[in-house]
Amino acid sequence: MLLAIDVGNTNSVFALFDGEHLVSQWRMATNASRTSDEYGLWLRQMLALNDRTYSEITDVILATVVPRVQFELVSCCKKYFHVEPMLVDSALDVPDLSVDVDHPEEVGADRLVNAYEGWKRYQCGMVIIDFGTATTFDVVTKEGVYIGGVIAPGVNLSLDALQKAAAKLPSIGVRCPSHVIGRNTVAAMESGIYYGYVGMIEGLLNRIKKEYGDIEKVIATGGLAPLYVRSIPQIDDIVSDLTIYGLASIYYTNNNFNIINYNKNEEAYGS
Repeated sequence: MLLAIDVGNTNSVFALFDGEHLVSQWRMATNASRTSDEYGLWLRQMLALNDRTYSEITDVILATVVPRVQFELVSCCKKYFHVEPMLVDSALDVPDLSVDVDHPEEVGADRLVNAYEGWKRYQCGMVIIDFGTATTFDVVTKEGVYIGGVIAPGVNLSLDALQKAAAKLPSIGVRCPSHVIGRNTVAAMESGIYYGYVGMIEGLLNRIKKEYGDIEKVIATGGLAPLYVRSIPQIDDIVSDLTIYGLASIYYTNNNFNIINYNKNEEAYGS
């Protein structure tokens, strides 16, 4: 089986694939001080919950934006699975996707994976919005060329910064308010963090489409995507596990397997 690992700045996702089937996935907070043994013991527990063992992991693919975590996870894979993981970075050959930016080595692994999986599924000019620690916009041309995008502070990152910098403001969650005009402090904050991002996303999409006009699809992924999509009609689809499926696709493609076949409408929003 294939273990696909996506390490973000805030959370890390571990997904177990049996061929094309996503067997299970687990999430943990990203912690740069966690050791390879801690990862190994935690993974043993997660595997046991699914009646699996170390020996069933035959392949690993890893994408991370945290270098220290990469070192520990590679060590974990070697020690506990006896597997050298495939690492996703700008040096990896990703079939069917070209990268045309000023400094390819600076592009985050997660953004490359999202771009590849988006292109593989839709094969048209597209924008992929990922609601993560950062809110990212990645643009792929109809020819399958990744040409860059936008990196903005993430929703929760902005909310945390606001609450830390303004001592009198209360702690709130992120939700879709019924009114833009808040009649109290909490309502005003909720409106700002929600509709402020709606406005930013709509504005950036308009500017992206003006700069590169051949956009046929706008795809959203990430935990907050369903909450924001309801207010942004420009977004066509939600694909909840885009990065994880992208990792599996890249692994199988680079090893000459062609078994990731899914119904594009299964996870799509508004299709």
